[in-house]
Amino acid sequence: MQKKPNWYDKHYKLTMIIPLALLLFSLFYLINFTSKNGDVIYKDVSLTGGTTVTILDNRVNINDLEASLKAQFSDVALRKISDLRTGSQKGIIIETKSSAEDTKAALEKYLGYNLTQDNSSTEFSGSALSTGFYKQLRLAIILAFTFMAIVVFFVFRTFVPSFAVILSAFADIIMTITIVDLFRMYVSLAGIIAFLMLIGYSVDTDILLTSRLLKRGDETMNKAIYGAFKTGMTMTLTAIASISVSLILIYHFSDVLRQIFTILLIGLGFDILNTWLTNAPLLRWYLDAKESKK
Repeated sequence: MQKKPNWYDKHYKLTMIIPLALLLFSLFYLINFTSKNGDVIYKDVSLTGGTTVTILDNRVNINDLEASLKAQFSDVALRKISDLRTGSQKGIIIETKSSAEDTKAALEKYLGYNLTQDNSSTEFSGSALSTGFYKQLRLAIILAFTFMAIVVFFVFRTFVPSFAVILSAFADIIMTITIVDLFRMYVSLAGIIAFLMLIGYSVDTDILLTSRLLKRGDETMNKAIYGAFKTGMTMTLTAIASISVSLILIYHFSDVLRQIFTILLIGLGFDILNTWLTNAPLLRWYLDAKESKK
């Protein structure tokens, strides 16, 4: 007696509507964002050029200082330096695209004392150097994604399964960039590194799922998907748990790690959505059509 198909067997194609709608929204948003801002992300001083001043003073009120500086520099960003053990303020980092002279003058006026090598440090990077560096990083991401796609096509040697893996990874990156922009996160070098890492995180469960379905033998389709789901979710949730704990522990102490972990968490959340609601249905659709021709 043939088993009656369940809801998933009859409607699994409908599960692709949500992630595909999110992908279309993300693409539309990023196209509009790029036309207004000239790039797909907000970039911090490390990628645009500008001045970074570190003040070693635990008495400065960061909120008051920020309000004072924003009256003169609209693009200024401040971060607190905290003690790793106590969490108390040790200093403040100020970043702006303005010149070192203008930034230092504004800070000295607010603080009421001169900034010297003993109580501060000042770094300035030219826009040409930072822009060139950013272009190289952007090229690195494009090359990493391209080589990943080549390897996937080489491994599976079939268009639809390979395309499904690459589409899911692409959607992870695009959706994550959209959320980063919506929260007005200014991406630094650390953020670019996080996106490079996300490429690797994005394809591992997709490759696991694709390999399991293409080589399932006599195993039923649903059993193969469920088996891959258990293993894949264990991998992803373990990564999410470890990154979440790390983010909580370092949240007030390291802006570099905070940005990396935040981007990875967003990307891993979308990876769950795109792997199991896009890649899995696409593969199922492809394999059902292939078997129906036999």
